[in-house]
Amino acid sequence: MARNIEIKASINSIADCMEIAKDLSDSDPEILHQTDYFFNCTNGRLKLRVFSPDSAELIFYTRANDQGPKPSEYFISRTAEPDMLREVLQRSYGIDGVVEKTRTLFLIGRTRVHLDEVKNLGEFLEFEAVLSPGEHINNGIDEVHLLMDKFGIKKTNLITGAYIDLIKQK
Repeated sequence: MARNIEIKASINSIADCMEIAKDLSDSDPEILHQTDYFFNCTNGRLKLRVFSPDSAELIFYTRANDQGPKPSEYFISRTAEPDMLREVLQRSYGIDGVVEKTRTLFLIGRTRVHLDEVKNLGEFLEFEAVLSPGEHINNGIDEVHLLMDKFGIKKTNLITGAYIDLIKQK
């Protein structure tokens, strides 16, 4: 099981956040086109994140629906057969919803910074400070708070759930 401390926030402009991320990151961003298929799951969230016809990740995670920063625990399994795996999971659990997005990924130290344009939803920012095994969550919380300050993210910008929750609320 891997762990991180994360936030999700609504933002006015990916372009503005992009400039800040470029200044803070030591590497160029990665552009990812992702389709997330969420499956009915009673003890957390289960999604298949498809990158291409031969590349996807099955992700199970648990995270409180709080504004954050908040801990998340997750497991990731990669597959080269997303269509077959989606079919198996759909028949087994049923699809709860689908999220399509373009993600610009920056790394700032150990924190993944996601600038997301979510189809039919808007623009968002996520921080995921990856914790080492056994590391206290306060280290990640402090890191996320520092980044929130640098990006000008206020508590009122924070979102409690996942993109799928926002889509279902529309």
